[in-house]
Amino acid sequence: MSKVVMICASPRKKSNTMEVLVECTQVLEGEGLEVEIISLRKKKINSCQACLKCAEIKKCKLDDGLNDIIEKVREADGLILGTPVYFGTARGDLMAALQRMGMVSMVTDKYLSWKVGGPIAVARRGGHTATIQELLMFYFINDMIVPGSTYWNMVVAHAPGEAGDDEEGIKTARRFAENVGKLINKIKE
Repeated sequence: MSKVVMICASPRKKSNTMEVLVECTQVLEGEGLEVEIISLRKKKINSCQACLKCAEIKKCKLDDGLNDIIEKVREADGLILGTPVYFGTARGDLMAALQRMGMVSMVTDKYLSWKVGGPIAVARRGGHTATIQELLMFYFINDMIVPGSTYWNMVVAHAPGEAGDDEEGIKTARRFAENVGKLINKIKE
C-alpha cells in the first residue's frame, strides 16, 4: 500500500495545523493510501552542521530522532509538511529538519526524488505565501513532485480550533490532499 508521511511543525497540543492535517488524512485514506502524521512537538531538532558525515554513514550523525523520521519518509511515496507561520516564516525546527533531510538525500540515495507532496501554511493573518514559497524550495531542489489545488495551501486560524472556520482554506487543503493521493496512485499504476 502506498503511504504518505505528514510532518506537523506546530508546538501546540491543540493545534490548528494538526487539525488541517487530520482533514488531509481523511482524504488520503479515501484515496486508498496509508497515512502517518509525525509531530515535531516536544522534539529538539538540531540544525545541519554541514559535516557531510552522512555521505559516509548513510544517515545524519546527529542523534535527535530525525533519522527515524528520515527512514519513514524514505519508505513513503509522499510527504506533506504542515506548519504554523511565526513571524512570516516556517518554524525553525521544521527548517532544521528539512535541511538535514535534504542533505542526507542529496549525498546518499536521493530518497526524496519523485516523492509527491507539498506544504500547507496555517497563520492568523499574513506570511502564508512567503512560508509556502520557502518550503517549496525544499521540494524543488530535491526533485519532488508538487501538485496544485484550487488556491494556495493556506488556512487562516489563530486560536485553537479556528482552522475549521476557514471553509475555503480547508476545502483547498482537502483538494490538495486529493491531488497528492490521485497522483501517487497514477504513478503507482
